[in-house]
Amino acid sequence: MMTPIVCTIAGSDSSGGAGIQADLKTFLAREVYGASVVTTLTAQNTREVSDIFPVPADFVKSQLDAVFSDMNIQAVKIGMVGSGETVRILAERLAFWKRRQKFFLTLDPVLKASTGTTFLAAADIDLYKRLLFPLADLITPNIDEAAVLLGEPVIRSEAEMNRQAQRLMGLKARFVLLKGGHLPGNNVKDLLYDGRDLVGFSAPRVKTENSHGTGCTLSAAITAEITKGRTLVGSIEQAKIYVTEALQLADRLSVGTGSGPLNHGFFHG
Repeated sequence: MMTPIVCTIAGSDSSGGAGIQADLKTFLAREVYGASVVTTLTAQNTREVSDIFPVPADFVKSQLDAVFSDMNIQAVKIGMVGSGETVRILAERLAFWKRRQKFFLTLDPVLKASTGTTFLAAADIDLYKRLLFPLADLITPNIDEAAVLLGEPVIRSEAEMNRQAQRLMGLKARFVLLKGGHLPGNNVKDLLYDGRDLVGFSAPRVKTENSHGTGCTLSAAITAEITKGRTLVGSIEQAKIYVTEALQLADRLSVGTGSGPLNHGFFHG
């Protein structure tokens, strides 16, 4: 069997913990081949994002067309997009390529950094929802991102997750995975909704300061697992196991002086 090919469309994290870098490390760890389309360059480390440079939309298009015209892409993960113009280009080109080859599309709404830096202007949020969500098979917002997407306050309890997951389905993706990692508690619960049924996923909360890129890694791992023929539920289960172990081993790395990355390759430092 040929190795599946997965493409990440996201921003570059110069510290290597999130974005394109985290996605490619995750793809390798999950034994799929990773291609990439860079939408944004960031100057960041484990403490802060100090500068952002959106890649011109025409060059994003060139990267995407180059990859899809040559490779049998079986799944795509979109992270940070950077600008409204890039949203338009991605929507147009992904719709074009979806008509020519079948691939699973995960949309991970990376709207701002954990440090508070905004990655997509408020004026472009509606465009983002209107153009990209209908193309997505799965969206994977955390509770902070869900609040922005819905124009609601951030939820504070697991009991509120059911209602918000159902509201997110109104954005027209096929499946919604609402991530509850920002809620308090000894376990991290995520909730999958398909328009009819709700399925919960739980994993023990790992105590570590080195959790930078957790959301990127989870969505990348799910996307990778889908290409192996797993069901969506099975893919999420495997992805959560991988992320939990990468968090458990994160403190074996010593990267920077702030919030460091997960241990994607399970290195024993």
